[in-house]
Amino acid sequence: MKKLLEQYLKKLTDTTRRGDAREESYYKHLDDLIKQYAQIQKIKNIDVTILPKKTEAGNPDFRIWDGKNHITGYIEAKTPSITNLDYIEGTEQLKRYCSTFPNVILTNFYEFRLYRDGQRIGQVMIGRPFIARKLQTTPPLENIDKFKELLDRFFSFSLPRVQTARSLAVELAKRTRFLRDEVISVEMSASADGPHADGGHKQIIGFYEAFKKYLIGTLTEKQFADLYAQTITYGLFAARTRVPAGQDEFNRRLAFDYIPHTIGILRDVFRFISLEEPPRSLQIIVEDIAEILHVTDVNKILHEYHRTGKGRDPIIHFYETFLTT
Repeated sequence: MKKLLEQYLKKLTDTTRRGDAREESYYKHLDDLIKQYAQIQKIKNIDVTILPKKTEAGNPDFRIWDGKNHITGYIEAKTPSITNLDYIEGTEQLKRYCSTFPNVILTNFYEFRLYRDGQRIGQVMIGRPFIARKLQTTPPLENIDKFKELLDRFFSFSLPRVQTARSLAVELAKRTRFLRDEVISVEMSASADGPHADGGHKQIIGFYEAFKKYLIGTLTEKQFADLYAQTITYGLFAARTRVPAGQDEFNRRLAFDYIPHTIGILRDVFRFISLEEPPRSLQIIVEDIAEILHVTDVNKILHEYHRTGKGRDPIIHFYETFLTT
């Protein structure tokens, strides 16, 4: 472990010495550290997804998962030149991340802070970044045991099983708002010929134009972002209710198989979401919503609504609760 961290600090320093390093220049070093740490600790099937940097909005920079769509957590990285993580901790961006995702690390590659359900529960510095930046030499390694403890706590996280309709509505609502504000709205505002534009971006614009043409002629981009985000979450929920009992898998790609054939617009949306290649930031949050639904006893919740809803369609009844959350 000591040797791994010493090599990591040396790589950071070598990158700093080049003089032209950006935040993304350090990503590979953290990626390697996470994977090698998991290997040492015999944590199997760990996969690290690095999200492309588009704007200050969007998802955190890293998603850590087990290769089967079971999400461990997220890491938001800032350049090592940012030494005041107290300031970053107070920004609206980090508050959104921590209120949406229950297991988050904030780091400048030297200091690591762990947040669980929005509360900081761990903090450790493994080296002093100013030594690498000012003295151009690798800083001494510090706090090995505390760093190991922090990563062990990060990797030990698993999503709690959602037990009630109200708590499920809350979890879905906050992720849907994030999907609307930090992903779809960002995609809508991005230039079609910008450096990050892709087929997925153009598809979302195409859905907006189709919604406006066939559904609501006065639909604004802001209204579309809200409607499209709700449609995705509703579609995932509706698909999850149709998964056969005993099937131990539900994710973004499987959702299309369970979308009701009677709802054509949902099938059109999920043909894109499930079978094609939507923007990576959209994939990540949709997979996060699917994971929440995967660990939820949806049939129990629907039974609860059927019992209390006096004959109303329990899916519609639940969705009304979701919309008011």
